[in-house]
Amino acid sequence: MPTILPVSELRNYSNVIKKVRYGSRVYLTKNGYDQITLINSKELDELEKQLALYRFQLEMAKGEKSIAEEGAISAEDLKKELGV
Repeated sequence: MPTILPVSELRNYSNVIKKVRYGSRVYLTKNGYDQITLINSKELDELEKQLALYRFQLEMAKGEKSIAEEGAISAEDLKKELGV
């Protein structure tokens, strides 16, 4: 169950920070609406790594699709095209 607190609880920020743990975010609200989410830094790092991996896999899939649809050029043709 998520921890949801009013943003005014930040007056006692040390008590709020104690509630932030890996897998246990704290959502701060203002006038009943989400304003801020506090997340454990290790959890954030892992989420960013997963996002980077997902983006890499997406680009690889695009490349594989392009090769399947349009084909590829040889290394020699690439060198000629690049002027190397």
